[in-house]
Amino acid sequence: MTEEPKTVSLTEVKKILTKEEKERELSYEKKLALQHARDFAKLTTTKTKQLISELKKLERVSEYHAYKIADVLPEGPNDVRAIFAKERFNLEPKEISEIVDIVKKYIE
Repeated sequence: MTEEPKTVSLTEVKKILTKEEKERELSYEKKLALQHARDFAKLTTTKTKQLISELKKLERVSEYHAYKIADVLPEGPNDVRAIFAKERFNLEPKEISEIVDIVKKYIE
């Protein structure tokens, strides 16, 4: 039986691959993934988990979107809209503002 895929944040990818790197040689793809995670993961694992937890409490933020927001750390309304662009609904300005405010708490 195969495992169900699990969503992980960039900080978790960085942590997992750094640990694996200490144990054995990483494949080319994993080295690229680790470098990407090192370049773009801006929060600690703890802060990322707290951010995701807080975002998931919002009505229209799914687990997928919470992880995407934690990885991208949108700085303004347009960044938030870009994350939700493929959805069949539009976030209200108040909802967008809530997301931006939550993210700001963690990046300051």
